[in-house]
Amino acid sequence: MAKINCDVCNCSYNNSGVCFSNRVDIGGMASSTENDTCCGSFLDKKHYSDLTNSSESSGPCDCLVCKVSSCEHNENCLCTLSCIQVNGSEANLYTETNCGSFDKK
Repeated sequence: MAKINCDVCNCSYNNSGVCFSNRVDIGGMASSTENDTCCGSFLDKKHYSDLTNSSESSGPCDCLVCKVSSCEHNENCLCTLSCIQVNGSEANLYTETNCGSFDKK
């Protein structure tokens, strides 16, 4: 099961620094740095409230989709890491988040 540690405190899926979304989509097709990536699943709590019960497993997110083809952890659009870090502590939009676990191929 993938665990997404998240410092985006205002994300609807964040529960004490862990993501509880049913599925997380990391984007940034041909990124060259982690700042070029983003968490496409980010939803701001002020608009969507608390959605920390959205995972099918009744626990942290267990489906991590990665569309960053330039990341060495991407294998067939799935992340091979058992745990990643999502950053963006003051994010208002998903483009203001990033995958801190990105490693360029």
